[in-house]
Amino acid sequence: MITRFATVYPGHVDLPDMGQMATPANERRYGNEHLATVFAKTDAVARTMDELGYYAIWLAEHHFQHEGYECLPNLLMSAVHLAHVTKQIKIGCGFNIAPMWHPLRLAEDYATADILTRGRVIFGVGRGYHTREVETFGAPMLDAEANRELFEEQVEIIFKAFNEESFAHHGKHYTLPPAVPYRGYELREITLVPRPIHRPVECWQPIVSASARGLDFMVRHGIKGIIGGGAATMAEGPIHGYREAAARAGQSLGLGENLCLGIFFHLADSREKAIRELTPFYEEHVKMFAPLGFVPGIKPAQVEAAARRGGWGAAGVPTLEHFMKTGAWFAGTPEELTAYLMDLQSRFPGLQYVNMSTSMGTPQAVMLEQLTWFAREVMPKFKG
Repeated sequence: MITRFATVYPGHVDLPDMGQMATPANERRYGNEHLATVFAKTDAVARTMDELGYYAIWLAEHHFQHEGYECLPNLLMSAVHLAHVTKQIKIGCGFNIAPMWHPLRLAEDYATADILTRGRVIFGVGRGYHTREVETFGAPMLDAEANRELFEEQVEIIFKAFNEESFAHHGKHYTLPPAVPYRGYELREITLVPRPIHRPVECWQPIVSASARGLDFMVRHGIKGIIGGGAATMAEGPIHGYREAAARAGQSLGLGENLCLGIFFHLADSREKAIRELTPFYEEHVKMFAPLGFVPGIKPAQVEAAARRGGWGAAGVPTLEHFMKTGAWFAGTPEELTAYLMDLQSRFPGLQYVNMSTSMGTPQAVMLEQLTWFAREVMPKFKG
């Protein structure tokens, strides 16, 4: 049963123009003063959602994005700050990109945030998808197998650090602790100081390819999965796949249990008006994500077309209406969205978490308007 609503805000600043006829993504460049407005925008969104009774706001870790799309480099620092300007909303890490961290530094920083916020930070890990970010920090991204191998060892270390009073790790990439003399003895084990107080640590990860290997890894470590909302289109395959992975591990889950579905939405007085208003925001999303492989089904020629001004229709670039049919995007009235979510709830009875998100580039004023409208007209239908 759906009971917990959140949003994903990846940290885009307000843009002066949007859509296929606007500035191409690779031509966007903003000064530091404008890029820094992401923090005031994050504050405004979090405060509004807190007052409206949302469960969580999910933020995304990204780096070097002078284009203005994803401008939050440190989620845990942001979370500690947001916990001081809000009262109860949880702050989700969607996601800390593990290959860009030393796993013990990430574990320490999360433990600190957990204690300082009294458990209001939701931990999350991901492998990354920007070569500019991951490779710049010295980790593999172009070599997908090397990236996955490093990520899996890092996550293993992080959970050892969270859950064990002291531990050692001997793997391909890390030997922890190193066998060195320390104050008269040879170091054999190490302790994370401090460890999180709220344990077991709730952890989430994006589900993209939904490979059996990836899902088995998540289940083995007790990691919950987020589907959609930027990582992949919402589809039934990963939902069934996660439950099947749990069954292989001897766990019985309801369909949708331990998962969160992400949906981009826009409300208006009519479906036609909602589509018209959402289209430029959707097109900005395509400009950003198509070259990164996160517009499902798009072809190379269409990716090239999306990098230019206009001509999308002739190139066959997928439209907003196309992705509305998959369920990943919604445009319509509050009543229609309520019916859509009720149907989702009936098909996936184990589903508890849903991310209702505004798309890349949505101005702050529109974000606040949409989140308020949803909270007042739709959310109460799922609160009993």
